[in-house]
Amino acid sequence: MDHTGISEDRVLGGRVRLRQRADGYRAGMDAALLAAACDSLPAQRVIEPGCGVGGALLAAAARRPGVLFQGVERDPAAAALAAENAALNGFEDRVSILQGDVEAGFRTLALPVFDAVMANPPFFDDPAALRAPAPAKSGAWMADGGLAAWTGFCLKAVREGGTITLIHRADRLADILAGLGPKAGSFRIRPIAPFADAPAKRVIVRAVKTGKAPLVLLPALALHDREGGKHTAEAEAILRGEAALAW
Repeated sequence: MDHTGISEDRVLGGRVRLRQRADGYRAGMDAALLAAACDSLPAQRVIEPGCGVGGALLAAAARRPGVLFQGVERDPAAAALAAENAALNGFEDRVSILQGDVEAGFRTLALPVFDAVMANPPFFDDPAALRAPAPAKSGAWMADGGLAAWTGFCLKAVREGGTITLIHRADRLADILAGLGPKAGSFRIRPIAPFADAPAKRVIVRAVKTGKAPLVLLPALALHDREGGKHTAEAEAILRGEAALAW
C-alpha cells in the first residue's frame, strides 16, 4: 500500500511496531491501558471493535501469547494498516482484521461469539459537544450510532460468562453501566486520573455477561507525578509492558 503520510512508531517498550497516519488519530495512552487490561488466556478468542490500525490489539497480542485476536474496523485504510501491522509484528497467525461497522451490529459479521471483547468507543456522539475534529480523526472521535451501539455490539459479541472491557470518559460511566446492564454484571471499575489528587478523566469498566457479583470500585491509577516525572512508576511500567492492569 502507499505509505505516504504514514509514520512508524514503537510502543510497549519497543516490542510492537505500529504504522499509523501522521495526520490522523494516533494510538496513545488509552490504547495502551486497554491492552494492559486484557487478561485472556491462551486459546481464548478476543474481539476488538473499532480497532483502528491495531494499537491496542497488537499490544494485547504481544502481552498475551497464544490468545487469538479479531479486530473489526470500518475504515478501509485503517483496516488495511492494521492487517499490515499484524504481519509486521509476526502476529498474522493469531491476529485477524475484518472490515465492518459497529453500528451494523455484531451479527452482520457472521462470526461465532468470543470469550472476551475489548473496546475504546469514540468519546463523543453529539457533534455539538465539541469543536469538529479534523476529517482524518472524526471516525475515532464521533460515534455515529452513539455509545448504545457499542455496548449493544459488545453484548452480542461475547458468550455468556465472557468479559467486556471498555475504556471511556469518566463522565459517561453511568451510560456504560446502563447500556451493559441488565445483561451483564459483576462490574469492576478502574478510575484513571491524570494525578493522584485529581478527579478521574477516564474509567476502564470490566463486566461479565450474565455476571451477578456486586460492583467493585478499584483503586485509581494515577498517570502523572506532580514532582516532575512524565509518568508515575506504575503508569510507566504499564506503558512499557512490564506490568498489567490487574482485576
